Amino acid sequence: MKNRYLLVVVFSLVAMLAGTTLVTVDAEARAGGGKSFGSRGSRSYSQPVSPSSQPRPSQQAAPQPFSPSPYQAPQPAGGGFLRSMAGGLAGGLLGGMLFRSLGFGGGMGGGFGGGVGLFEIILIAGIIYLVYRIVKGRRNEAAPYQSPSAMGGYSEPEAPRPIQSAYADTAGDLAAGLSHIRQMDPGFDEQRFADGVMDIFFKIQGAWMNRDLSSVTPLLTPDMRRIFQEDIDRLLREHRVNRLENIAVRNVEVSEAWQESGQDYITALIYANLLDYTTDDASGQVVEGSKTDPVKFEEFWTFTRPVGNNPWQLSGINQK
Repeated sequence: MKNRYLLVVVFSLVAMLAGTTLVTVDAEARAGGGKSFGSRGSRSYSQPVSPSSQPRPSQQAAPQPFSPSPYQAPQPAGGGFLRSMAGGLAGGLLGGMLFRSLGFGGGMGGGFGGGVGLFEIILIAGIIYLVYRIVKGRRNEAAPYQSPSAMGGYSEPEAPRPIQSAYADTAGDLAAGLSHIRQMDPGFDEQRFADGVMDIFFKIQGAWMNRDLSSVTPLLTPDMRRIFQEDIDRLLREHRVNRLENIAVRNVEVSEAWQESGQDYITALIYANLLDYTTDDASGQVVEGSKTDPVKFEEFWTFTRPVGNNPWQLSGINQK
């Protein structure tokens, strides 16, 4: 019975820990597999940005009038509850076991009586402490920065920040980048480039589904072709086909443009949805994805070329 009691406690702790973690597994397998890879030059280690994601000046909220209501410092979500739960669980279990191990009490009913040894107490205490440390660490990571005034001191209300400044900086950087590209290629047109990105997107997805990159080799940098080919080789070894149907590109938006080391770079944000599923070569059965539930996604595709009027090649894909 002692072992049964220990298993119940351990199971409860594991369940509590699992409740603090949510893992999402995507079955997306389209060209690129829903992952980020490739190169964006010197910007490879920074997340692409979209100007349209920044609020325009007209979208700035009007300043709210100051209210003399009592100030309350923000509390991390769930902090008090998790701390109380972990502390109460630890105290209740350890206190109860210690109380019974000394010969007091009549057991827990249902056959859970009997003393608990020192080893079990130490083991359970260690597990409870580990759970508490993990929960505390995650809460600290999620807690926003608090100014000194949030620690209990009084401070004057801050003036509204210029929300549109981030958009202005991003838009200015994009405009400058496009201007530099046009200096070496006067015929460059942003809308025509976006249309070309849509065409390339369809061509690459088609080649991916056919498991043959020969038709799109000129559209890919050597590094991107190598990565795509490795994924296709894996599909061939596993005798699987990734099928893409009802592809609909909702919008293509140029988000970044710059030059470096004699190369032009443009990143475009693609909004699209499609049916994305994988079948077995022999049986035709669906092994991943769904034939009925469309996948909606947003991806940044980065293209590069030697400066001037030269063909563009896909050099990187980043998930938003």
